[in-house]
Amino acid sequence: MIRSGALWLTVSLVCTAASAQAQTVPPIPKPFPTAGARPVTPSPQTVPDDARELPAYPAATFLETIDAGKGQQYYLYGTDTPYEDIVTYYKTTLNNGGRVIFQGPMMHQFELGRFREETMAYPPSVVVKDYTWDGAEGYLHVLGTTSVRYRTIIQIVPAQAR
Repeated sequence: MIRSGALWLTVSLVCTAASAQAQTVPPIPKPFPTAGARPVTPSPQTVPDDARELPAYPAATFLETIDAGKGQQYYLYGTDTPYEDIVTYYKTTLNNGGRVIFQGPMMHQFELGRFREETMAYPPSVVVKDYTWDGAEGYLHVLGTTSVRYRTIIQIVPAQAR
């Protein structure tokens, strides 16, 4: 009986240890902190000729052109100017109040033309989005090996010339 009790105890201990080991959560890797590290700002890309006439915020950095489909493109700009200031700028510049699309994260849209579903993927518009809402660090834009975060992103979808 002692042998079977000892065997049972050994099996029980091994099973308990295996169970505890299976429940252990591995640590999540984190980047090494570097004293005084500053984000590297990538060189802005060249603004395409067809985007030069768009209502871009003067202090915004051109980030990229995105193919929207159906022959449309839209342009992304980033800025560290607060969301509310960018919305106020567009309300004044475009002389319309636009409309709130989302409350969280905050997004505001200003129409630039009529949406034609058969020929457009997106309505011609300026959309402003707050990327620091609810404590977020901002929109991460990576260009090559450098990256930078922007508080506010401006998406401009021009009206198609047809």
